[in-house]
Formats: sequence, C-alpha cells, structure tokens
Amino acid sequence: MGDSLITIVAIFLAAVLMFVFPLMAMSERTDDVAQLAVQTATTDFVDNVRTTGKLTSDDYEKFMQTITSTGNSFDVDIEIQILDENPGVKTTQAEMTKIGENLYYNLYTSQIEEKLNNNGRITLKEGDMVSVTVKNTNQTISQILKNFFYQLSGNETYQITAQNAGIVNVNGSK
Repeated sequence: MGDSLITIVAIFLAAVLMFVFPLMAMSERTDDVAQLAVQTATTDFVDNVRTTGKLTSDDYEKFMQTITSTGNSFDVDIEIQILDENPGVKTTQAEMTKIGENLYYNLYTSQIEEKLNNNGRITLKEGDMVSVTVKNTNQTISQILKNFFYQLSGNETYQITAQNAGIVNVNGSK
C-alpha cells in the first residue's frame, strides 16, 4: 500500500514537472514577446506624433491593429496637452516660453477619437505634449496559471503594459 502511494505521488509530480512548468514558462515567454511588441508599438506611435506634429486616424488605426495583433485586448489611454496660444491678455509671444506661464488644456481618449472620426487628423504644434498608456484587459494564459498555482488575485495586476510620452518637436502641417 505504501509503495503504490509513493508511486502515485511520483507520477503526479513527474506529470507536473513535465507538462505544467514548461507550459508556464512558454506562456510567460509569450507574454514577454507581447510586452515587447506593445512597448515598441507605443514608442513608435508617440515618436511619430512628436516628429510629425499630427495624429491621423490611419496612424491610430495602425497602432490599434499592431497591439491587438498580440491576441490580447487593451485599454488605451491617450492624453494630449495642447499649449494655449492665448493664456492671458498680459502675456506676449516672447513671454510664453517662460516656465510657469504656459497653460495647457487637455484632450483625452474619447475626445481624440471623436476628433479623428470627424476630421481624420489632429494637428499639433511645437510644445504640445502627448502621453499614451496601454494596459491589457484580458487575462493571459500566464496570469490564469499563476492565479491557479499561486492563488494570486486582484484586478490591478496587468501582465502587459506600456507607457510613453513626449513633447511635440515640430508644428504639424494643415
């Protein structure tokens, strides 16, 4: 009886070592590849907006297709801070570059998507700021396995995230 119990436990441990741990390692590697792809796409997207001074609906759609091609769903938050050209009556053009006197107003994801659907592009100028944050909304296989084996829980544990921001370098052409 004792030998058969040890044999069953040994077979169970061998099955876990042969199948579960390699599956966990492969799923984590898949998440790493997806993380790299999303980070690269986010950086390229923000850099394109910064260097051209414009955000087009084609660029946005291409970005969304690139990140969803990883097989995951994402929550994308875009924020554009637009430098106010007329912050006050007393301010002159020469004084707008002083620190502390620049005023920005913000456009967020829903407003940006609405403008892109209506106009097809958003034209930015030098000094505007762009920020993009991407987080996965689905549970990856790696997250499911970790939750099963380690009993991790929580809705704020994102496996795949990317963030990039920058200041627009040029005035976009109309």
